[in-house]
Amino acid sequence: MISYRRGLLSLIRCNHPRILCNGGQHQKHTLPDLPYDYNALEPIISAEIMKLHHSKHHAAYVNNLNIAEEKLKEAQAKNCVSTIISLGPALKFNGGGHINHTIFWQNLSPTGGSPSSELEEAIKKDFGSLDNLKAQLSAVSVGVQGSGWGWLGYNKQTKRLQLASCANQDPLEATTGLVPLFGIDVWEHAYYLQYKNVRPDYVKAIFDVVNWKDVSERFAKAKSG
Repeated sequence: MISYRRGLLSLIRCNHPRILCNGGQHQKHTLPDLPYDYNALEPIISAEIMKLHHSKHHAAYVNNLNIAEEKLKEAQAKNCVSTIISLGPALKFNGGGHINHTIFWQNLSPTGGSPSSELEEAIKKDFGSLDNLKAQLSAVSVGVQGSGWGWLGYNKQTKRLQLASCANQDPLEATTGLVPLFGIDVWEHAYYLQYKNVRPDYVKAIFDVVNWKDVSERFAKAKSG
């Protein structure tokens, strides 16, 4: 469990520069600021959804992750293996929720943009075209049963782009080994107030606010890392 926690913290730090270690002491996780206003993604995603999603749902993951880590610290101090093991699901769910949403906010932008030439070349090689990628990632995301995420990731072993879905808040890299580049949150709280139960409409629309600059930078970092 100790190694799991270290791996979790490493994953979060990669996407959240405000989470630091100072003198060997872990600072509490904090809710990251959005890089835009709550209404910036309208009409694709309403301000009401963004405010609830960020200030309530993501904040809850952060708060519960801090609570779980404090309990883990106490259990480790007491060498209580049973309690340490029992905290695994809470660390995975809330830690994953924090990781996933920290990426998600950066993945979106009111200005959209286009993939870098390097990413565009990789997309053409692995999917044939950007439209094919969108269609396949849409199918993966819409096809998630219940709550979860659809992801475009990078496979460091095969050096190829790859699609995957994750249930609930399971973080992509810790779950599949793929480096997350772009994620689509298909939990109902991400779209229901606006799109009701028509998930395909939400998934189709979200491509209009993809921050391809951010996705391209993640791709470049994954390739060089």
